[in-house]
Amino acid sequence: MKLVVAIVQDKDSNRLSNALIKEGFRATKLASTGGFLRAGNTTFMIGTEDERVQEVMHVIRANCKVREQLVTPVSPMGGTTDSYIPFPVEVQVGGAAVFVLPVERFEHY
Repeated sequence: MKLVVAIVQDKDSNRLSNALIKEGFRATKLASTGGFLRAGNTTFMIGTEDERVQEVMHVIRANCKVREQLVTPVSPMGGTTDSYIPFPVEVQVGGAAVFVLPVERFEHY
């Protein structure tokens, strides 16, 4: 058995949740926040049999897309902000960060 932990952007969360249910996977959703953009994410914890891990990965890949987004950098923490003029920069957001972990034991009460 494996535990698949997928961290996805909130924009992809509902689509991924519906797709997982449609394919017969059960998941626990946790609200999380990204460190770089400080944007809302959703962390999915999905327990599955070893032979179904590739199916889960396919569902995640099909429903979590990378896209471009303009963001304004946060002002510098030290020094003066008088000379700091924030210009929007384009960054890639979305997609999914996925970890697959072995499960030593699973019990359900």
